[in-house]
Amino acid sequence: MEVLILGAAGMVGRKLTERLARERQLGGRGISHLTLHDVVAPPVPRDAPFPIVASTSDFAVPGEAEKLVARQPPLIFHLAAIVSGEAEADFDKGYRINLDGTRELFEAIRAVGDNYRPRVVFTSSIAVFGAPFPDAIDDEFFLTPLTSYGTQKAIGELLLADYTRRGIFDGVGIRLPTICVRPGKPNKAASGFFSGIIREPLNGQEAVLPVPDNVRHTHASPRSAVNFLIHAANLDGARLGNRRNLTMPGVSVTVAEQIEALRRIAGDKMVARIRRDPDPTIMQIVEGWPRNFDASRARSLGFKAESSFEEIIRIHIEDELDGAIAN
Repeated sequence: MEVLILGAAGMVGRKLTERLARERQLGGRGISHLTLHDVVAPPVPRDAPFPIVASTSDFAVPGEAEKLVARQPPLIFHLAAIVSGEAEADFDKGYRINLDGTRELFEAIRAVGDNYRPRVVFTSSIAVFGAPFPDAIDDEFFLTPLTSYGTQKAIGELLLADYTRRGIFDGVGIRLPTICVRPGKPNKAASGFFSGIIREPLNGQEAVLPVPDNVRHTHASPRSAVNFLIHAANLDGARLGNRRNLTMPGVSVTVAEQIEALRRIAGDKMVARIRRDPDPTIMQIVEGWPRNFDASRARSLGFKAESSFEEIIRIHIEDELDGAIAN
C-alpha cells in the first residue's frame, strides 16, 4: 500500500512518518511506498524498510497537487496547514494554504477519475467552534468559528464531507485538541505557550505565560495525535455515515492545573521558571476557543487519549527527554 503525507515536515507529520517506518504496516496492510511532502524538506527516516520519497513545493499552486496524487496512493494524510496565529496575522496566506490548498488537493483527486477513491484523513481543529460555549461541547454543537484559522478548517470539513458524499474519496476529518507537549522550538501557533510552560522548564529554560492561570483548554499528547491519525485511516467509513468529522478526546485542564501537574512531577524549581507576561493579542484569540468536550462519538468509534495532564507530561519526558529532566 502506498501512503502520501502532506505536511510531513511538521511535528505530527514527522512522528507519523517515524511510526509508519517502524511498524511497516497500517491496519494489517503492508506499506510499500511512502511519499512525504511539505513546503520545506521533510526528514526521511534512516534504514526505512520501504522506499520513501520526500518532495517540496507549495501544494496550493495550481498543478502541484496533481503531481502528488499521480501515483494514486490509496491513503492520504492531509496535515498541511498554516497554524492559528499565522493564519490570523496573514489573512491572505491563511486562506491560500488552508482553504485553496485543500481544494486543490481534493480537485486533483477528482481529476484522476472514477477508478480512484482513496481514504483521506484531514486534520481539522477545535477552532471550528466559537463562543458562547456550554460546559462541554458535545457532538451536536454547531460550528461558529471566531478566527480565520477556524473558519478555514470548518470550510475544509464541509468540503471533505461533500466530496465524500459524491464518491470522490472516502474522507475522515479529525478535530485535534491542542497537541501538548510539543517538542522542539516554539512555532507561530497562538496555543504554543501551553507546551512552552512545560517544555522550557523541563529543558532548564525560562517559559513565558501570556494568559491568566484560569484559562481552560483541552490537550492530547503527540503520541495520541499519531494514534488518532492511524485509527482514522483504518476506520470503517460505513460507521461514520454522512457525518465525517469527529471531535477527538483529550484532557481539559486550566493553566493552573497544568502548572500544578508540572510541580508534582518535577518540583517547585521547574515552576519557578515560568514568567507571567500578559499578551492581549494572545488572550483575545484564546478567549474565543472552546474549553471542554464531550467526545462520546469519537470514543465510541475507538479513539483514545490520555486520562490526566500528568500522563501527558510523563509521555513528553519519556518520548523526548529519554526519561531525564534538566536541573
